[in-house]
Amino acid sequence: MRIGVGVVAGENQVTFVLSAGAVHLLDDDTDELVDGDDIAKFRASLRQLGVPFHVEASALPRDPDWNVEKHPVIPVSREEIAGLMRQARSFIVF
Repeated sequence: MRIGVGVVAGENQVTFVLSAGAVHLLDDDTDELVDGDDIAKFRASLRQLGVPFHVEASALPRDPDWNVEKHPVIPVSREEIAGLMRQARSFIVF
């Protein structure tokens, strides 16, 4: 997410896609994740820039502690994720 914030800051169009375990980047408590203490700061920057998260619909958590800050989320299917990648000029996958 840190790299993506840097790319967005350079006035590039960026699409964030969270699938599988990556959806936990929107958990309320991210302290146990790598860079967990900085994730809230990165999310806030993306929110301020108006960047939504495209989240794999089948991985959407039902946990009440997920996305408590109400970041914009666009549910997408695996097919839609593939379509986003086909349209991209380049992409970074983690």
